[in-house]
Amino acid sequence: MSSSLLSKKLKIKIYRTIILPVVLYGSLTLREKRRLRVFENRVLRRVFGPKRDEVTEEWRKLHNEELSDRYSLPNIVQVVKSRRMRWAGHVACVGERRGVHRVLVGKPEGKRAMERPRRRWEDNIKMDLQEMGGACGDWMELAEDRDRWGELVSTVMNLWVPKMQGIS
Repeated sequence: MSSSLLSKKLKIKIYRTIILPVVLYGSLTLREKRRLRVFENRVLRRVFGPKRDEVTEEWRKLHNEELSDRYSLPNIVQVVKSRRMRWAGHVACVGERRGVHRVLVGKPEGKRAMERPRRRWEDNIKMDLQEMGGACGDWMELAEDRDRWGELVSTVMNLWVPKMQGIS
């Protein structure tokens, strides 16, 4: 990624088509949001390289804001949310006849652990909808309307995600 033989455009394409899918494969929840953003910033710093400071004339790393300005595509957190919502919309349209539907909306049986219960996929979908402005009602009915659900998924991709403190 730091090779000068490849163009920045090609490096971004490699990141989006090869590296990003591998990283997102196991990212089913956003518990790892901070780690994903740190990872993405590291890759982008490699792609764009250092910047010469105009005042001190020394080379320095790009700041997070500079990275987001240069990388105009949605950040990794937005990609995770939109893919999760797109998948949930697909499962909602498939209906209860498939086993994957039970995974999405099912409630686990047995004893609950002593610590805080883990969020289910459905809980994550509801949280994503609330972040977008609190879409009221049953999200499953909303997902069955493919046009409206598609608009919501694209809205998630274009949402502004607050910058997290301490990421460098």
